[in-house]
Formats: sequence, C-alpha cells, structure tokens
Amino acid sequence: MIVTGVVIRKFLLGSATVAVLLSFVMSGAQAASSQAGGAIGAGSTNLHWDEGAEDCSKASHAPLSTQAYNQRTWILRENLCATWEAPFMYLLLGSKRALLIDTGDVADPGKMPLATTVMDLLPGGATAKLSLLVVHTHRHLDHRSGDGQFASLPSVQVVGYDLESVKRFYNFPAWPNGLAQIDLGDRIVDVIPSPGHNETEVSFYDRETGLLFSGDFLLQGRLLVDDTAAYRASAERVADFVKDRPVSYVLGGHIEKNASGSLFPWQSQYHPKEHPLPLTKDDVLALPVALRGFNGFYLDNGQFVILNSIRILIVMTIAAILLIVGLIILTVRYIRRRRRRLVI
Repeated sequence: MIVTGVVIRKFLLGSATVAVLLSFVMSGAQAASSQAGGAIGAGSTNLHWDEGAEDCSKASHAPLSTQAYNQRTWILRENLCATWEAPFMYLLLGSKRALLIDTGDVADPGKMPLATTVMDLLPGGATAKLSLLVVHTHRHLDHRSGDGQFASLPSVQVVGYDLESVKRFYNFPAWPNGLAQIDLGDRIVDVIPSPGHNETEVSFYDRETGLLFSGDFLLQGRLLVDDTAAYRASAERVADFVKDRPVSYVLGGHIEKNASGSLFPWQSQYHPKEHPLPLTKDDVLALPVALRGFNGFYLDNGQFVILNSIRILIVMTIAAILLIVGLIILTVRYIRRRRRRLVI
C-alpha cells in the first residue's frame, strides 16, 4: 500500500490533497490491523551503551543514557560508573498519559537527573505536560530509588512498591493470578504478575510495540530466585500469556553478560563488549522448562544462569562453620598429643 501511494503521488496526480487522503487511508488501515492483533509498532534495538570503566575515577561518564526505541518509546539506563547495577528504565507515551517503568538505583537528583530527563521527554509545555504514571517491576532498591524525584511533581502519580499497594492499584484480588491493564490513551499495557525473584514482581506487555518489559524476572544475566515455586508458576504464566501474542523483544532490568554470553564479575563497573539488551519470545517459552530442571541452588544450561543466592550463601556458611570446627578439633587433638609426648 505504501509503494502504491508513493507511485500515485509522484507520477499521476502530484496533488497535496490526494497525498493527505492517502496518508489518512494508510493510517486507518494500520490502526485497524493493530487493533485486530496484526501489525505492531516497529522500533530499533540497535542501541549501544557506555561500557563503564575499570577505574571510574579516571574517566568522565554521563550518569544517564537515553535512547529512542521509536517516537513514543524510550529506553533509559543509569551508567555503570554511577551504579554497578546499571538498571534500565522504560518510558512509554500515550495520548492521555505516559508510563515510566522503574526509577533506578540512584536517589540523588544531583547525581542522577532522572526526573528532569523524563519530564523533558514528555510532550507539552512547561505548564501543560502529559501526565505521568510511575510504576515498578518490583520493590528492590535498584528499581525504585529515584521515586523521590517525582514525588512532588504536578501531574505525576507514583505507585507504591509494597505488595499491598501493587495488588490494590492493579486490582489483583487473587494475586498472583489474573491480569491488569494500564490505559495510556490509544495505548494499552498489560500487567502480568511474575513473582519469584521478588514477591512484588510484575511484567508489562505493550500492545503497541509488542515489547515485554520483564524487570529482573527475565534478563541478560543472573536470574536470582527468591521463591522457586513462585518463579516456576510465574514462568508458566508469562509463557502462556505470550504464546499467542506477538513479541518484538523482551527487555529486562539489567545486562550482566558479554557478547559471548559469559557473565561479567559480580558488581563489575566495566562491561566491555556487552551483550545486547533484548531477549526473545523463545527465551520466555524456554524459561519454564529450565526452571523445572532447577535444583533450588544453581543451574547454567547455556541459555540461562539461575541461582538462589540465599541458599548458596547458607550452604557456604555451613561449610565454613564445619571447616572451622574441623580445624579446631584437629588443633585440639594435636595439642593433646604434644602434651602426652612431653609427659612421657
């Protein structure tokens, strides 16, 4: 249809009026296709992020990067030299309001100008900005520390991060079952309960772009498990949700892998040759199978690295205690033997 429109405009009529009519018809067709579950808004994930530094004190790094997926969708990331967490945040624009998913790991607006950056991206003048809804994938500090920057701003609503606030705002009476929707005005975002990494975890599916925003539930890095049974149930739930829906990309809360798929050291502020951000629908569908094979402690199947850091820490602590006790026993026995020999 687009090629036909161009040919008609260029070679037949050359009329501005016809061009407008053709544009209107094509826009209407695209909208109808989108509403019918067909075409989804395209965008670019050919994005490159600051790799941080081995020594952040020797180099200057902008605290926050902002890149456009398309004209109505923005990807923001806090710099590795500002916080080793380097979390991603996502801004979606609708016709009635905007949605910000997560507020990052740095609270101080002087060090991390998140609110200023987000408000500058919103359409409208200084006194007539598009209203903003601020939500969280879950309650961990690296996803909500910037909340205070938005607290006193006009036309901004910050949703609470505790479980009761989450259930109340999205109206989940049978948590973690059910779905919720956020209407941004001609743009619907589905909210899917996905606890397991944290009890408050939710994932967001944008019908306009086909993007699934998965927070720490699914990301390019370590999948940290807090509740194995809940994680497995969530993986099944999200996989069931996406199986008959178009998914352009899955965008998580962090990147912890290099381009070859190996993990960077924990808390590293230097990510040379970092892995691209997006995962795929196939990753979502494969996660339930991986979690069914998870032993409750650690799994690396080449596609996912899944671990329960608390359980591993407990085992390591017990092992360390047993080692210390064993050394004490051996030392006491050695001293007793020495004393016996001296007596003899």
